[in-house]
Amino acid sequence: MNNWIQEALLTTSATQAVIVISLICAIGLVLGKWRVCGVSLGSTFVFFIGILAGAVGLNIDPQMLSYAESFGLVLFVYLLGLQVGPGFLSAFRQGGTELNLLSVAVILLGTLMMLAVTWMGWAPLPDMLGVLCGATTNTPALGAAQQTFKQLGDAAASSTAALSCAVTYPLGMVGVIIAFILMRGWLVRREHSNEGDGEDDQAFIASFLVCNPAVFNQKLNDIAQLGTAPKFVVSRLWRDGKVILPNADTLLEQNDRILVITKRKLVKQLTVLFGRIDETDWNKKNIDWNAIDSKLVSQRILITRSEINGRHLGALQLRNRYGVNVSRVQRAGLQLVATPDLVLRMGDRLTVIGEAESIKSVAAELGNAVKHLDDPNLIAIFIGIVLGLLLGCLPVGVGLSTPVRLGLAGGPIIMGILIGAYGPRFHMVAYTTTSANLMLRTLGLSMYLACLGLDAGRDFIDTVMQPAALYWIGFGLLITILPVMLMSVIAVKWRQKSFATTAGMLCGAMANPIALDYINESNLGNKPSIAYATVYPLTMFLRVIIAQVLVMYGMGA
Repeated sequence: MNNWIQEALLTTSATQAVIVISLICAIGLVLGKWRVCGVSLGSTFVFFIGILAGAVGLNIDPQMLSYAESFGLVLFVYLLGLQVGPGFLSAFRQGGTELNLLSVAVILLGTLMMLAVTWMGWAPLPDMLGVLCGATTNTPALGAAQQTFKQLGDAAASSTAALSCAVTYPLGMVGVIIAFILMRGWLVRREHSNEGDGEDDQAFIASFLVCNPAVFNQKLNDIAQLGTAPKFVVSRLWRDGKVILPNADTLLEQNDRILVITKRKLVKQLTVLFGRIDETDWNKKNIDWNAIDSKLVSQRILITRSEINGRHLGALQLRNRYGVNVSRVQRAGLQLVATPDLVLRMGDRLTVIGEAESIKSVAAELGNAVKHLDDPNLIAIFIGIVLGLLLGCLPVGVGLSTPVRLGLAGGPIIMGILIGAYGPRFHMVAYTTTSANLMLRTLGLSMYLACLGLDAGRDFIDTVMQPAALYWIGFGLLITILPVMLMSVIAVKWRQKSFATTAGMLCGAMANPIALDYINESNLGNKPSIAYATVYPLTMFLRVIIAQVLVMYGMGA
């Protein structure tokens, strides 16, 4: 019996590789549920258990190790891109440029700190390049630096960079979490004094009293077409004690009360346009629009029919055909204003107002069958992974002797974002339920961390015992923590970003999925993942380029 167990665990084979990786993942995930003072490192423990297993001499077939590590990383980043793709473009337009500038500042700060250490003569460039890659948990940048070292004929420098990266990588992972723990209380307090950046851009419900003579007897469609008018949807209108469902040709009259779906940041403009905000009824109590007219009901309807995927909301003509209004659309954790030009996709939840029988007809047309979404479209997942890997292998010339590639991480996440954002336009169903997406992402991330820990654990103890390792650890912690803390202050205090968005942006800038997993466990919604995916492609690409440029500059010098 003992020989059988020993053979299964220690004899190199495909079965042994699966057993070892699965055990590491299981033990790490169990430990990840432990909380100390309400804080848990989550799946980070999988990496630590992997290091421990590698340090005690547990090995698996190198090819199996490489395959499982690569496939786990690809699965994680592609599903992450697929999840945030629907909200990526809107997030980029609504502050994404600023988020990318903040993330670039994080990169420049860390790089300048690394260069300062080399310029002061405290550590050579190969050592510090590895420290920089480990402190920012960016293995693609390390691979680019190693390849450039080898092409320039310095294999020893390549090995040194790998060792310093292995020593600082674990601390790079937890360093970002440490920075969040240290800063979170203060950041959240500052956030409460700001207007939430993500909430400003989501659908917001407001009630207005029409008392601006400029809009009296004007059609809603004509008002919406004014060049200065912000986007809005009037879902219901209260006139003479009755509630009606307005359409594009409805004329506004003095003292009409209208329920408007818009964005929070546009409320002031709409107040000027319509007259004033009307938050109270005749008895000075909040208006319950659903109770005013019992014939009209509000219901959320789920799009589950593939024929609706990719069509514009206005093209369905639900108002003309069924006498209902669509006020807003929930997608990937975001509330969107239901404008006619909005492209619908599988999994959207439409808030529909109308009579009960009419809503039943709309539900039948849109699907509204949850069971149809339980079976994810695996064809889109596998095709997307193939396209992402091909994109990652594409060489990009940027004026260097060695072309830059997006690699295993960059290509799939960009392709996931593109398919998630544009797939419906080509009637490509890429929807996965939240639970299915989370399960596949966790599976991929756990595989990646287990293999990464196994690989680093073999030489980890010997490397840590070197005197230079203490310097690597110290410099690495500074490069990890200081830029994160400084830019978190700038983002929240001066740029009025929420903690969730700021944390996601910093995780993306530091290429740290472990810190993102920690933030996601804090129940902050989808904002961290969207911010992560918004900045990750650019920051990852810049780090790869910077690593190659620094090697070429350092060797030339």
